[in-house]
Amino acid sequence: MFSWRWILVALIVFGAIYQWRGRSVAVPPGSIAPNDPVQTMLDRGPEYQQNNYKLKALAEFTVEARVLSKETYSSDREAELSPVDLALGWGAMSDSAVLDKLSIGQGNRFYHYHWDNEPPRPPAEIASHSANMHLIPTTPELEKKMKAVRVGQVVTIRGQLVEATAADGWHWRSSLTRDDTGAGACEVIRVEAIEVK
Repeated sequence: MFSWRWILVALIVFGAIYQWRGRSVAVPPGSIAPNDPVQTMLDRGPEYQQNNYKLKALAEFTVEARVLSKETYSSDREAELSPVDLALGWGAMSDSAVLDKLSIGQGNRFYHYHWDNEPPRPPAEIASHSANMHLIPTTPELEKKMKAVRVGQVVTIRGQLVEATAADGWHWRSSLTRDDTGAGACEVIRVEAIEVK
């Protein structure tokens, strides 16, 4: 006989499996992604069409960084291009000794952090060695890999920083520097490859 109890049990089990698969990876102290991102500006970068949007490449971009936080999106307009945001850290911001003294989160396409009492590193260094990255997958396989990434893992992402535009005037432009903060400071990356360590 049909029972709501079995549906409830199935939902609880499914939720537990989902949470277990997405759990954070424990990382010992020490910088595990020491290098700064590599960016090469493009004078006349290529243009791409994706989901009725035009993407203009502004710079070639490679980053190897620790995943500080992950957020998936499905209901905002940007989700038509970017279903996953990763907050990434490199240098001191990939060191558990630093990160354990920060509260880190994401929401509404922003990445935020705060500390109690004194910051574990100079605030300018925290800002310049971490960023929220809006990821635009170029294949369904890449989207699946992005969604499977876990906090604490080190990822290498290769692609282009882009400006996205639509026929109705909507636009979304990547930051081109690592030392900006606030609205407009996130990188918008057309992802051609992602590797997880």
